[in-house]
Amino acid sequence: MVGDMTVRRVMGIETEYGISVPGNPSANPMILSGDVVTSYARAQGIRPARASWDYEDEAPLRDARGFEMGRAQAHPSQLTDQWGGLELPEDPTLANVVLTNGARLYVDHAHPEYSSPEVTSPRAAVTWDRAGELIMRAAVERLATVPPGVNLYKNNTDGKGASYGTHENYLMDRATPFARVVRDLTGFFVVRQVICGSGRVGIGVESRVNGYQLAQRSDFFEVEVGLETTLKRPIINTRDEPHAVADKYRRVHVIIGDANHADVANLLKMGMTSLILAMIEDDALRGELVVRNPVSTLQAVSHDPALNALVELTDGRRLTGLELLTEYHDRVAAYLQRRYAGELDADTAEVMQWWSLVLDKLARDPMEARREVDWVAKLAVLEGYRGRDHLGWGDPRLRAVDIQWSDVRAERGLAHRMAATGKVETLIPDAEVARAVHEPPEDTRAWFRGTCLRRFPDQVVAASWDSVVFDVTGSRVFQRVPMLEPLRGTKASVGDIVLGARSAEDLLNALATAQSRS
Repeated sequence: MVGDMTVRRVMGIETEYGISVPGNPSANPMILSGDVVTSYARAQGIRPARASWDYEDEAPLRDARGFEMGRAQAHPSQLTDQWGGLELPEDPTLANVVLTNGARLYVDHAHPEYSSPEVTSPRAAVTWDRAGELIMRAAVERLATVPPGVNLYKNNTDGKGASYGTHENYLMDRATPFARVVRDLTGFFVVRQVICGSGRVGIGVESRVNGYQLAQRSDFFEVEVGLETTLKRPIINTRDEPHAVADKYRRVHVIIGDANHADVANLLKMGMTSLILAMIEDDALRGELVVRNPVSTLQAVSHDPALNALVELTDGRRLTGLELLTEYHDRVAAYLQRRYAGELDADTAEVMQWWSLVLDKLARDPMEARREVDWVAKLAVLEGYRGRDHLGWGDPRLRAVDIQWSDVRAERGLAHRMAATGKVETLIPDAEVARAVHEPPEDTRAWFRGTCLRRFPDQVVAASWDSVVFDVTGSRVFQRVPMLEPLRGTKASVGDIVLGARSAEDLLNALATAQSRS
């Protein structure tokens, strides 16, 4: 699947949620985040001290440029492998569990984070990302019974200088030189916010300048390339931690995206990026769309909802962000035509159709894209308030609307209310999203992980992206099942073995027998 030049590849989305306590802005967010994780896990019958995260193979300081940062030089937020036991301590800020849908739910410093299971298409990525919204909503509803409760927001900044991430992950061919990835991906990330930005009231890190911009995260990026994710944020993150066969796969860890509520924008975020990566793997862009001064240009494009900000390329051309994103589209379309003569798989065709449609709408009048693009939909709502009450962009009521947009509660979140009333395009039926809360995708190793946890909850003591650890009767040591190949452990490949096993002991014996025969 890596290198097949379609939109399909192993991918996933990680979302940190904003957290608050009504009437208590000084509440400890780390403890609150722990409450979110543990309350949800226990409500699902998951014992956090059993189904915890396995840190054995984590290496967050390994850099794709060929070195490893020393732990003494690393910011504490980078030490995601800091705790390595198989039994959770009492400290709620270390809550970290695996869910039956194959996802990870844990405390990422000051935020609860939902990391979706591995999927193989943008549509599936949207499905399991939206499942995370339902999981967080369920946690909020459960904690509401303990006054004053907790609330969560699927956004990326509190408007006061703090930013938290929505990260994407894509596996690509390890043989692709990382320098080529940097060269050909940076310009795309500068302009994809024209479609994928979630919109933000306020300009600058602390929103001190009045106005509205395309993306929530753009003002928080300071360098072009780097390992960090919370300080000196880079457009291209260099963490080299594939969670897979290391000499086959590279995991592109994308930290520059926004949290999307609109299905179309979310689908395009994942789909456009996957297609650009396919072209990079095949060296089809050849350094022809390289942006000068990408950090300052990233912010200039975000600050201009009229879409007139110019992007200067190293070849001297000056295009608007929309024009450059259109050029990326046209090059991808020509590339796919050469490769497949118009015979595209359904997932690739869907992405290309929406990409073309949204570009056309934005070119005619950005407000035409309010059903597909988050920042446009939010701007339409804000302009309604501005026109009705004669509000300037500095009015605190508009910032309150901005926050309310991302509220996870169905009755309070403006994005959810717009979707419920048909004002935003919905691609994934609610029933599919609800099923994804508990069921893993069937075509990656996430199926094995999630199904084992559901069938053998008392015998799965830990798991990670590339392993499941069992405590089996009669064994003096834990039994680790490695899963370094993301496209194994699927329902098609091991479904009969997993579903036919009466216990973890049966499962391990059956797996050993199957391995010896292969």
